[in-house]
Amino acid sequence: MPKVAIIEDDLAIAQMYRMKFEAEGYHVDIAENGKLGLALCEQMKPDLVLLDLMMPEMNGDEMLEKMRATDWGKSIRVIVLTNVGEQEAPDKLKKLQVRAYIVKAEMTPKQVAELAQKELAS
Repeated sequence: MPKVAIIEDDLAIAQMYRMKFEAEGYHVDIAENGKLGLALCEQMKPDLVLLDLMMPEMNGDEMLEKMRATDWGKSIRVIVLTNVGEQEAPDKLKKLQVRAYIVKAEMTPKQVAELAQKELAS
């Protein structure tokens, strides 16, 4: 069963994605900020991370940078799922091996799950 970590500070959005991914057969865990997300990913070793950018405690880009600096986090697939337009996103994301960049308002949870499935199959 593929493991997905959802790092999202809006609990309603996180729960919506949790339900969608669990219905598709994934094991899902949630963290509400980058600091907790980093700890969750270290413990869980997910196959895929859905990562928000704008969060309290530690932003998603900072969390991703710290995760990529570890042996366990170098190759985890990451999809950024945010309300920040790609033009406003931190430049360093390009160097941090983000597999896809999704603006939440532009894709349904079903479309996000389909994209995740393609990423996990590649």
